[in-house]
Amino acid sequence: MMEPTTLLLAVAVCLVVLILFRRDPEKMRLKEMMDKLPGPPSYPILGTILPYIFMPPEGRWDLCFNLSMKYKPFLKWWMGPFPGFSTSHPDYVEALLNNTKMIDKAIPYKFLHPWLGTGLLTSTGTKWHSHRKLITSSFHFKILENFVPIFAENCDILVNKLKKEIGGEVFDIYPYISACTLDIICESAMGTCVNAQKHENSDYVTAVNEPTAFRHTGLGAVRYRYTCLIVDHWWAKLGYTKFCCYLCKLDSRDKSNHYVKKNWPKRESLNPGQDNVLHQPLGHDTVAAAINASLHLLGLHPEIQDRVYEELKGIFKDSGHSPTLKDLKNMKYLHMVIKEAMRLYPSAPLLARMLTQDLQLGSHTIPAGVTACVAIFAMQRDPDIFPNPTQFDPDNFLPERVVNRHPYAYIPFSAGPRNCIGQKFAMLEVKMVLSSILRRYEMRSADKSEDLVLIMEIVSRSKNGFRITLSPRGREKDK
Repeated sequence: MMEPTTLLLAVAVCLVVLILFRRDPEKMRLKEMMDKLPGPPSYPILGTILPYIFMPPEGRWDLCFNLSMKYKPFLKWWMGPFPGFSTSHPDYVEALLNNTKMIDKAIPYKFLHPWLGTGLLTSTGTKWHSHRKLITSSFHFKILENFVPIFAENCDILVNKLKKEIGGEVFDIYPYISACTLDIICESAMGTCVNAQKHENSDYVTAVNEPTAFRHTGLGAVRYRYTCLIVDHWWAKLGYTKFCCYLCKLDSRDKSNHYVKKNWPKRESLNPGQDNVLHQPLGHDTVAAAINASLHLLGLHPEIQDRVYEELKGIFKDSGHSPTLKDLKNMKYLHMVIKEAMRLYPSAPLLARMLTQDLQLGSHTIPAGVTACVAIFAMQRDPDIFPNPTQFDPDNFLPERVVNRHPYAYIPFSAGPRNCIGQKFAMLEVKMVLSSILRRYEMRSADKSEDLVLIMEIVSRSKNGFRITLSPRGREKDK
C-alpha cells in the first residue's frame, strides 16, 4: 500500500498537470482524439489506472490480458494526464514498429537510464543509429561461432551443479539458469568473468538481480504508477538510496555517469579501486526467462521432451562432445519448442514507443504525444491468430503454418528497425543450455501452467519460480 504523503503528492501533481492540460489547445485536440478510442472508464486525475494502483504485481498480467482481449484491437488508457494505447492486432503492430520515424522509446524506459545508461536499448535518434550500426557486425554468425565454446563451458558447470538435485525434492531451477546466463553474457559479450555460478551470493550477482525486481516492489512500484515521480529530482529526493547502492556496484568503473551525478544522492562504492564491475547485464535475464519457460513446458509434456531427446540422440549419437555451431543449427525441433515457449511466455511481454507524429491505424488517427504499447503477450495468445492459444504445441511453428501467419503476429524479439539485435545470439544460447540439460536429465514440472503466478516486470517471471524434479538420463544413469 502506498504511503499517504506519496499518494497525496501524486494526486496534487496530476491535478496541476490536468489544469495546464486543459489550457493547451494541442492537448485538448489530443484528448478529443483519444476519446474516440475504445477503453475502460477514465476517472478524474487518476485516469484509467485506478485498478492497477492497488493491485499486487501478480494480478496485473491477467488484468492487462483481459482488457486487451475485451477492447481489441485498441485499448486506450490514461496514466493520470498522460495518454496511451495498446494494440495486439498484427496489422497495427506492423504499422507502428515498421515506421522508421517511430523509434523513440516511451517514458518508462527513461527510468532505466541510471541503471543501463543510454545505450542501444534506451537511446534514440542519431545516438541509437550509430550504436546500432556499430554493434550489428558483432552478431555475425562467424563471430557468434567464437562464443559457442564459452556457452558450452558454462553449461558444463550448470549440469554439474544440478547433480545434487537428482532424485531429490522439488526445487526451483530459475536461480541455476539465471546464474548460468549471467556468466555467459558477461564472459562472451563483455569479456569479463564474474563466476556467478560459483559465487551465487556475491555482491555483484545481488546487484544485478535486485534492480530488475525493484521496478515492481516498494518505492520502485510507486514510480511506475504515479506520474509525479517521473521527475528525477523528486524521485531522488525521496531518499531511496538502496537502489543507488545497487547501481554503485554495477557502474563503479563508469566515473563519468553525469545522469547519476546530477540527479542521485552520493553513492559510496563497496569495492573502492575495483575496476571490473559490469554496467549492463540485463541481456541475461531475457534469455533465462526463455529457458525457464521452455523447461517448465517440457516438464509438463514428457512426450514432447522425449521427442527433443530423440533429436539430440540423432545429432550426437553416442558421443559426449559439446555442441558445435553446426549441431545447434541442426536442432530443428528444439528450435520449434523454444519458439512455442516464447509464444506462451514472451520474455518481454510489452514494448512501448512515443508517437512523435500522428499515426493512422485503420480508421483511427492516434495523435502525436501518445505512448503506444504493443501487447505481445496478448497477441501471441489471441485465438484468432493461434487456435487453442493456451495449448503448448511446437507444431505451431511448422513451415506450412508459419507461412500463412501474419509476420507481425509473433514477435518475441520485437520487430522492425528496433528489433532485438541479439536474437541469434540468444537462440543459440537457449539451445545450448536446453540441450546440455536434456541430454543428461529427465525433468518433470511440479506446477501446472495455470498455477504459475506470472508477474510483469522488465522481464516477465513466475513469482513462485519454475519448480521441477530431475532424474538421470543416458550417460548420467551409468555414473
